Amino acid sequence: MGHRLGRGPLHLSLIAGCHADEPVGPAMLRRLAAWLESQPDGAPLLADATWWIVPHANPDGEERNRAWSEILLPAVDSRGAPDHAFDLAAYARGAVREAPGDDVEFGFPRAPEDAEARPENRAVAAFLAGGAPFHVHASFHGMFFASGPWFLLERAWIGRTADLRENLRLRVAEMGYRVYDVDRGGEKGFNRIDPGFTTRPDSRAMAAFFQERGEPETAARFRPSSMELVRSLGGDPLTIVSEMPLFLTPPPGAAGAPEAFADPALRAELSRLAVTASPDELRAAAARRGLRGMPVRDQMRLQLAYLEAAIAAVTGQ
Repeated sequence: MGHRLGRGPLHLSLIAGCHADEPVGPAMLRRLAAWLESQPDGAPLLADATWWIVPHANPDGEERNRAWSEILLPAVDSRGAPDHAFDLAAYARGAVREAPGDDVEFGFPRAPEDAEARPENRAVAAFLAGGAPFHVHASFHGMFFASGPWFLLERAWIGRTADLRENLRLRVAEMGYRVYDVDRGGEKGFNRIDPGFTTRPDSRAMAAFFQERGEPETAARFRPSSMELVRSLGGDPLTIVSEMPLFLTPPPGAAGAPEAFADPALRAELSRLAVTASPDELRAAAARRGLRGMPVRDQMRLQLAYLEAAIAAVTGQ
C-alpha cells in the first residue's frame, strides 16, 4: 500500500517495515498518512510538500510477526501518560526476521530491468520513481534492544546537519532518554559521526563484510538499499534511518565513551531462555538485566522528530 499525498514542491519519501520484526515504523506511518489525508486541501503540509508514503514494505513479514507484535503491555510514556510497550517474552519467542541479504531494505533493483529483485522491492521502487528527485528519504527501523534511540545519516550531508544532530540529542534528553552512542568502526558502512549518530549502511560495504567472512553467496544477494535507490533517482536527497529500541537496556557505566555494538552475551542468553524457559522466567531474567519496554508512543515521537529535523535541514527553516 502506497500513499501519494499533497502537491507541494518539497518531495518526501517515507517507508517502513523493511525488516519484518520492526513494527513501530509502520504503525507510525499509517497514522501519519491517515492524519495527512484528514487535512483540508489548503493545509500547509499538503500545499508545501508532496508525500510518498509506504507504511509497510513487507506485508508478508508483518503477518509472520503478528503473533507477538499485537501483544502489548501497559507502560507510561515520557509525559507521564498511559502507553504500551511490547512483551519481551513474546518477542523473543516469536520474532521472525529474514536472513542477511534476503531482507527488503537491501533488496531494491540494481536497475529497472532487474526482474530478480523481490516483487515488494520492485513495486516500491516503481512507486517512488514517480516522485523523484526527492529532498528527504526516511526509512524507519527498530532494534531488539539498546540503551536508547540511534540515528543513521547520509554521509554526504554530515557537514550540513550539525544543528539537526544537536537539536535531536536535546529532544531525546528532554524526553528522559539517552542516545545510543556506538562506534562500529566502519563495519558494513557504519561510521560514527558524533554521539547518537552514525552514517547509514551501504550495500557495497555489506557485501564486502560477508565476502570477508567467507560467505560469498550471502554477499552476492545484497542489492541497493532504499536510501541508495532514492539517491540514484537524482538530486541530493538527505537520507535518514531511525533505529528505535523495542527494549531499553541500562546505560553503560562509563559516561562519555562510545558503547560497544549490541551485547552478544545478553542476546545469547535471551535466545537460550526463549527455548528453555517459561515466558514468566524469561521476563524475570530480562528484568534482572534491567531491560524494559520502550513506550511505543515515545518511539513514534522520536521518529517524527527526526523527520521534522531532516525537513528543516533541507528547507533551512
